Amino acid sequence: MPISILIPALNEERSIGIVIDSVREYVDHIVVVDNGSTDRTAEVAREHGAIVVHEPQRGYGAACLRGIQELRKIIRVETSFVISNQSSVISHQSFVVFLDADASDHPEDVQSIIEVMKTTNVGMCLGSRTTGLADAGSLTPQQRFGNWLSTRLIALIWKTRFTDLGPLRAVRWGVLEQLDMQDRTWGWTVEMQIKVARHGIAFREIPVRYRRRIGQSKISGTVVGSVRAGAKILSTIARLALGR
Repeated sequence: MPISILIPALNEERSIGIVIDSVREYVDHIVVVDNGSTDRTAEVAREHGAIVVHEPQRGYGAACLRGIQELRKIIRVETSFVISNQSSVISHQSFVVFLDADASDHPEDVQSIIEVMKTTNVGMCLGSRTTGLADAGSLTPQQRFGNWLSTRLIALIWKTRFTDLGPLRAVRWGVLEQLDMQDRTWGWTVEMQIKVARHGIAFREIPVRYRRRIGQSKISGTVVGSVRAGAKILSTIARLALGR
């Protein structure tokens, strides 16, 4: 049951090596997607043993989609072929963990999410920072409000209860194929959770710890970034609601 970790990264040379070393023992493959860094992020990631690919178009979703594309090429899993072998569905037992490059997540929590995926049949396991223990200052007020509002809108529209839009999560390959992810920017996490709810896919949330990141966030670290991210998340909810 191959386990892969996908790490989008933008100018994270100070933290990327720490993150890779902290989770290496848990997984089979680590792919770092350099999302246009101007520092040594890619070089440091390679030095610490990760597979590095590049996605020049800025955006969290764009980086995740590029990483998924690369992982499809390198993991060796059982596949079942459909439509005259023109497409394939990767084994349900394999999964990928999405992890930030800023060292805000605890490696023990990554291991806990992996254990849930290995010992249950859920399609997704999400790390909830709001039910766990977030260090003072690790989540900004706008992040807390955005999580609260977004998860309540999902509950209202799709009758599915989440407590967070946290980036730390694991998803089975078969589920990823089913979800057909499209968003290339900040709507990635909420799109995934809405589609999990819409398809009735079994999931589990577990409380995780969250610490102050190394360096400044490209989104929540600025007022403009926070506003743009919030607007994108809400527009994604609206678009998927209207598309029901």
